[in-house]
Amino acid sequence: MKLGVVFPQTEIGANPADLREYVQTVEGLGYDYLMIYDHVLGANPNRPEPWSGPYTYQTMFHEPMVLFGWMAALTQRLEFLTGVLILPQRQTALVAKQAAQVSVLSGGRIRLGVGVGWNKVEYDSLGEDFHTRGKRIEEQVVLLRDLWANPLVNFNGEFDTVPDAGILPLPQQPIPIWFGGGADVVLRRCARLGDGWIPNFMPVSELRGRVDKLREYLVEEGRDPQSFGLDVRIEGKHTPKEQWVSQAIQVSEIGATHVALNTMGLGFTQLGQHLEALTTFKNALANG
Repeated sequence: MKLGVVFPQTEIGANPADLREYVQTVEGLGYDYLMIYDHVLGANPNRPEPWSGPYTYQTMFHEPMVLFGWMAALTQRLEFLTGVLILPQRQTALVAKQAAQVSVLSGGRIRLGVGVGWNKVEYDSLGEDFHTRGKRIEEQVVLLRDLWANPLVNFNGEFDTVPDAGILPLPQQPIPIWFGGGADVVLRRCARLGDGWIPNFMPVSELRGRVDKLREYLVEEGRDPQSFGLDVRIEGKHTPKEQWVSQAIQVSEIGATHVALNTMGLGFTQLGQHLEALTTFKNALANG
């Protein structure tokens, strides 16, 4: 099982020195990967049209692809995961280009986690249709893999058209695509199109049932459940600190191939507090 961290996106600030210290310390502690959340725009909750959500225009979000390119130069082995990139609000070919570039610069250290999102304001602002996002993401995944694998692509879909064109540089190895979310439609999408699943946070008992269902769908699609990835988050704010290690062990027994600790929401006000929590967790897991 690989061990990761959730980048404290909303709490770390924008000081490059702090970002550098964080990612290099994480790698130095022996973590395998770093997961980053994604939002392009934050909305004003006091808008004429009713709106609510966990993040607003006052919540900081670093741009994943730019950040990963920068972090790739600061690290040697740490893998980078978008958890998740809101794919249908973006141009597919541009995402293919950006992810391929990160893969080239990092030596293949990227997994692309994708999802449909929940914030209609972002879709409206980026000129995409919120209501067709489920159908679109499935077409996008097909096109992404086509663009990464072939120097020239002819694609004529419902949402995207590529008329005999391609991207360079191409990634030197396939970029895994993992789906995020918790709904049944996501599990079916994973089974058909994904390399792994990034579930939303849920109790271990519920997760066990969802994993069983996913494995049923994988078998229906003629795929081997044992070769399918499962990346589970431990939400520090929802789980007592003394239970972090036991929860990691529990999800490992369920079949998690990756486990990431999220230290946001714990009331930390300094970078060192995040790093101290990660150090304690890593040491406790190694000794447990």
